[in-house]
Amino acid sequence: MDTIDQTIPHILKNLAGLLGSEIKQRKLEIPSRFGKGYCTGLIFNKHIRMLISNYELYEDLIIENPDVNIAKRMLFFKFQHIFPKTKISSGGNPVEMPSVMVATSRLNTDKFIPIHSNKNTINIEVDADYLKSLFQVSDQSPVLKSLVENTEPFLFEHMIDPSLQNVVNEIISEEIDETFKLFFLRLKAEELICRLLIELEKRNEKHLYALNIHDIETMYMIRAKILEQLEIPPVIKELAAEAGMSATKLKRLFRQIFGNSIFNYYQEFRMKEAALLLREKKYSVSEVGYKMGFSNLSHFSKIFKEHIGMNPKQYSMV
Repeated sequence: MDTIDQTIPHILKNLAGLLGSEIKQRKLEIPSRFGKGYCTGLIFNKHIRMLISNYELYEDLIIENPDVNIAKRMLFFKFQHIFPKTKISSGGNPVEMPSVMVATSRLNTDKFIPIHSNKNTINIEVDADYLKSLFQVSDQSPVLKSLVENTEPFLFEHMIDPSLQNVVNEIISEEIDETFKLFFLRLKAEELICRLLIELEKRNEKHLYALNIHDIETMYMIRAKILEQLEIPPVIKELAAEAGMSATKLKRLFRQIFGNSIFNYYQEFRMKEAALLLREKKYSVSEVGYKMGFSNLSHFSKIFKEHIGMNPKQYSMV
């Protein structure tokens, strides 16, 4: 077995076998009869590995995940919607923006995993004990403590800011000689994780609640509901009834997972959608304001500036 082969994740090998294709230089090109794009992966060492997926398949596949080890306390970082082709969607569909999901292994121990038809992700798995050895965690950082201790099922989602996106872009597009590739990409993977943990530590969570799959599915259903019609502000009472839980629990779990209140989260996406419409230069400022559900255009301008950094008229002229 050569050196490169030892650094290829088993799940990538299984996917290649399922598609009847070969992995070359750790990269699997999707055969045209199944779709298009590629998937590449690296095992850096016994503590950390990464899988980069940028493909479209004609149909979903189910594949055995031989890398599952429920005895190890792994953390999963899923950077999604991070390739340049991804845009914020409009026209009534949920908005897709670059984000990262962080989960403890208590939520990711399935032996079989779906290979979805559209994949635009970087997945990084890290041994929690290894991560814990790299920095000190105090009791004043409950989010970090919950991750590195990895004794309860937790999941957090964080929007990718420009500093994170810059590192992602280096991982995706930097041309590196094979001599240094493994070393370079491991450093970049660890930089991504470090920058993300710095941001997660800022979350003002005094107490965290262990999650179950039903809670997580419900929160993502509520999130999709909020983003379906950005011109209509969310009503907590109605969302709580749809979620089948109290308003208090709904607000608590939503903030814990997404790092923001329901209304502020909605408002952030609403303004980014408004910014996209202005950037397309198909509508005037007033038309965009009305499209986003504002009857008072001065209020729209005020909220837009709070989130985007300039007023809509200035932004439309950039």
